[in-house]
Amino acid sequence: MLLAGVLELAGVPAAGQAPAYKAPRTPDGKPNLNGIWQALNTANWDIQAHAARPALMTVPGPAGPIPAPPVLAFGAVGSVPGGLGVVEGNEIPYQPWALAKKKENAEHWLTSDPEVKCYLPGVPRATYMAFPFQIVQTPKVILMSYEFAGATRTINMGKPTEAQTDSWMGWSNGRWEGDTLMVDVTGQNDKTWFDRAGDFHSEALHVVERYTPRSADTMMYEVTIEDSKVFTRPWKMSMPLYRRVEKNAQLVEFNCVEFVEELLYGQFRKKQ
Repeated sequence: MLLAGVLELAGVPAAGQAPAYKAPRTPDGKPNLNGIWQALNTANWDIQAHAARPALMTVPGPAGPIPAPPVLAFGAVGSVPGGLGVVEGNEIPYQPWALAKKKENAEHWLTSDPEVKCYLPGVPRATYMAFPFQIVQTPKVILMSYEFAGATRTINMGKPTEAQTDSWMGWSNGRWEGDTLMVDVTGQNDKTWFDRAGDFHSEALHVVERYTPRSADTMMYEVTIEDSKVFTRPWKMSMPLYRRVEKNAQLVEFNCVEFVEELLYGQFRKKQ
């Protein structure tokens, strides 16, 4: 035990322990996070643990819930896969009024979820949608480009600055803490959700992200959520992110704005 402690203090792994991962470096000596990354989980369906169910919108059936009429035709395609959840402790500390609002959101998912209308997903939802995103890293700024709706954000790595106005993707200031990229996100509007289950926030949302490399092709993503208008205390989510390693890995355009024009504006056509 004494030897193991001495070795640990000296930075040498004790017998049976793997050495801490040391990420490749960029020319300025920082961990190299460049690449295309993707989460592999069901958090975009529901960030909390959940069983598989027939649809996001259901009504009582003869032997249990069945898909609601608006989504019935989707069949198995519209069903919800079960997931273990990504919320620490599996509890979202909603204020009572906000919990009721979350349930109302879920009941009206088809007409209320901003994802359905191709609105920008916000942070952190952009990270764990079923689409990859790309990190382009420089000493002064880090660009994150998301396949969904062509969303982007620029992380300021210099002196922190404040958002001039609220926006869909917010305002990001970053810094390094050892090998972890810390990103402080403010200035998001109140129009984005955390998932398809109706989890939401206000314009007071404050997000702190942590990106920590843990192997050549994986990194840990941890996020702290704070919003005193909606929640009773800060809470956390975490998940691994995986590098896309295909030889031709790249983002493929998913400009869904044009895909929802009929949904949003079709009723205004002169000739129906």
